[in-house]
Amino acid sequence: MTKAIVSPAAAAAAALAAALPDFLTENADGSMIIDFGDRPATIDGGEVKELTMREPLVSDQMASRQGSANAGEAEIKLIANLCEIAPDSVGGLTMRQYGRCQAALSFLTG
Repeated sequence: MTKAIVSPAAAAAAALAAALPDFLTENADGSMIIDFGDRPATIDGGEVKELTMREPLVSDQMASRQGSANAGEAEIKLIANLCEIAPDSVGGLTMRQYGRCQAALSFLTG
């Protein structure tokens, strides 16, 4: 019997896919789709069932910290930037929705 040889990168990708919660989907470009399920978010007056969060750059992290009073404010700015929505829209999310955004950010920065 022969064993299949799996590259370290393929093994890591498979482990990540297995570890993702069911409300997150990784796209081929490295971005994440965040599914809000049957409880859509209200953003700019409309219902949004999912957001796409792009993979952050180091410069995104640095920019989010500039002018932020604390780590929470910096995180809100970072999530807003990566999802291409206003920081006030992030502030209007429910804690469940925000937690899903935090989970996506954690996977993208981990």
